[in-house]
Amino acid sequence: MAKVLSLILAGGTGTRLQPLTQSRTKPSVPFGGSYRLIDCVLNNFVNSDLLRIYVLTQFKSQSLNEHLHKAWMLNNVTDTFIDTIPAQMRMGKHWYSGTADAIYQNIHFIEEDQPDIVCIFGSDHIYKMDIRQKIAFHEKKKAVLTVSAIKLPKKEAYHFGIIKVDKNGRMIGFVEKPSIEDAPTIPGDPDHVLASMGNYIFDSKELCKELKLDAKNKNSSHDFGKDIIPKLYKQGSVYVYDFSTNVIPGEEDFETYWRDVGTIESYWQGNMELTKAKPPMSLYNKRWPLHTYYPALPPAFFKSTGGIKCVIRKSLISDGCHITSASIKKSVIGSNVFIGKNSNVFESVILDDTKIGKNCTIIKSIIDKDVFVADNIEIGVNLEKDKKRFVVSDDGIVVIAKGTKVYE
Repeated sequence: MAKVLSLILAGGTGTRLQPLTQSRTKPSVPFGGSYRLIDCVLNNFVNSDLLRIYVLTQFKSQSLNEHLHKAWMLNNVTDTFIDTIPAQMRMGKHWYSGTADAIYQNIHFIEEDQPDIVCIFGSDHIYKMDIRQKIAFHEKKKAVLTVSAIKLPKKEAYHFGIIKVDKNGRMIGFVEKPSIEDAPTIPGDPDHVLASMGNYIFDSKELCKELKLDAKNKNSSHDFGKDIIPKLYKQGSVYVYDFSTNVIPGEEDFETYWRDVGTIESYWQGNMELTKAKPPMSLYNKRWPLHTYYPALPPAFFKSTGGIKCVIRKSLISDGCHITSASIKKSVIGSNVFIGKNSNVFESVILDDTKIGKNCTIIKSIIDKDVFVADNIEIGVNLEKDKKRFVVSDDGIVVIAKGTKVYE
């Protein structure tokens, strides 16, 4: 395999995920009980044997830095590393003004390393990808740039870059976040579009050349989707990798799965999908292990008292939890969570170190870390009441911010 350098963009503010991003960057948001969003892309690289990785951080990065230090430190032997690179304003006194500018401000890492190929991936999507298969496609096509793409409903087009492709896999059109009415659909399928997944493989020399040209353009927004891709594809050397062809070892029977968790609704839905009898993405594949940081906690403990059974159905329960005569259904519970007697939790996500009292009812809610819920509290039952003290999404999901204390 060619010499590969990987850069992960992990500086997103995640404004649509507020209040979960109130004190942390988007890639640091917990997911699936035991993980952080950034763990997904890091596991893709590590399981693909690509172990030369820079993680570019920017806003509210302390939580992310701590997680990476605990979970992802590699011994710098045989030229392998996972290093965090904070925004350093090397090119002037400004933060990253776009995804391309983020890479440009760190271009010296590429030029010093002199790789053949540069992988540039986002850090806030849920999916599995054997990146080696995409690199093989990139090399076979002798592409300057290869963009991963996935088929999505047309109604979601305004969130993504939408692609047109010819029969050879070459990109022949690209529109960044078009309106639903203007989004080009897949030929013969007017209800679906081909969307960019926001991860790229570049020829290293061409990438550096384009970044320098873009940096000089005062009219550019310095973004891959808005500026670099629309320019490059017209030169005929940009190819589109069909993500549906990617096969994960040990998961040949699974369809490819990808979810953008950039909103409260999609974040909640992504967690809920993990509770299905057959989830769209396996957490238990030994041939594609999902690494993260596991704190030193005892196993989860369940107790039935006073004739009230402890009932757990279709839920993920993390280490250190202590659950007494409670009913938990279709929910994801983080580590070290205490849930009191006769409480009911349904279709909810509860993050680490939260304590829920007795006789509580929690429905379709996201409760951040270190929250205290007193006895006899209802959340998600009366949305009009909840709107006066919590964030409630348009879809009726109640979100309680980190460290909140909830009393009647």
